[in-house]
Amino acid sequence: MLRRYLEDLEKRIDPSTEDKLFNDWKNFCDGKTVSDIFVPRRDRKCPPTIEWPEVSINSALNSYELMALQQLKVCSDALKDGSGALLNIRCNYGTGILPTVFGAELFLMEERLNTLPTSKPIKYQEIEEIIEKGIPDLNTGLGKRVFEMACKFNEWMDNYPSIRKYVRIFHPDLQGPMDVCELLYGSDLFVDLIDKPDLIWRLLNLITETYVEFMREWERLVPFTNGYSAHWSMLLRGHIMLRDDSAMNLSPEMFAEFISPFDQKLLSAFDGGAIHFCGRGDHYIERASQMENLYAIHMSQPECNDVETIFSNTIDKNIKLLGLKREVAEDALRKGRDLRNSVHCW
Repeated sequence: MLRRYLEDLEKRIDPSTEDKLFNDWKNFCDGKTVSDIFVPRRDRKCPPTIEWPEVSINSALNSYELMALQQLKVCSDALKDGSGALLNIRCNYGTGILPTVFGAELFLMEERLNTLPTSKPIKYQEIEEIIEKGIPDLNTGLGKRVFEMACKFNEWMDNYPSIRKYVRIFHPDLQGPMDVCELLYGSDLFVDLIDKPDLIWRLLNLITETYVEFMREWERLVPFTNGYSAHWSMLLRGHIMLRDDSAMNLSPEMFAEFISPFDQKLLSAFDGGAIHFCGRGDHYIERASQMENLYAIHMSQPECNDVETIFSNTIDKNIKLLGLKREVAEDALRKGRDLRNSVHCW
């Protein structure tokens, strides 16, 4: 089923165009661009020669071929539109990957919602048992599907040299340690951060150790290259994109105690990277900016933040801002804000 789509994509990839786009991205990461706002584009559009189908998320969860087709269509659309998105695919199984490795139950969304699944919290009395058992078998829960999907991607791509070279597989959504902790623990977490901090610390430590082992296994299947990685079709220095969505619920002091040490372990283990967050982050961004090997921030809702506080703790400290809403960047420029050639917008 995949062959005709792989062949279509292979024929449409122009090496010189993709090389130039990658170099544009790399120059941005290295601080070598001179534009106020980095808005990459391909030099040409290349529409498909066949019609690519829409594959629902739930359908892709149960079929490796449909998962590949769903992800490769993103690449096809980037070529069709001539966008500045690097060709990027992933094992797209949602936020429940690590929680299900620890034994959490997967929670599927209704087909009509076309939304990635998550997981249900485990029973409270099982927390201590999970900690005592140590690092779980990584080939349980969604972990098995993720690794098998990576092998399938490699198998299919190896027959198409341009796809192999220019379509980058980015690491799966393992969230951040605190996000995984919240998914496992449930809302009681926010009480026990106060009442049982030692228990939460031990759980976070185990999650982080498991995270490292999972990423090492991932690296064996999809090796890291040259100190850069692509994520969500954007290039960043380093090899990891952490998610700190849970941080919006915590104080700066709690961020420093329960998030920063574990994020730092992961950033140090994988040559640095970026942090994504939803919602508000301006209250802890100064603490986050103090971490070593943090090269970029990606935030999805700047309207929830004091943008100047974000700017002063990212671009003013040589930390790139990825995927910032265009109108936010342009408004800052109109007000005379120097964006230091460090803001990317689509």
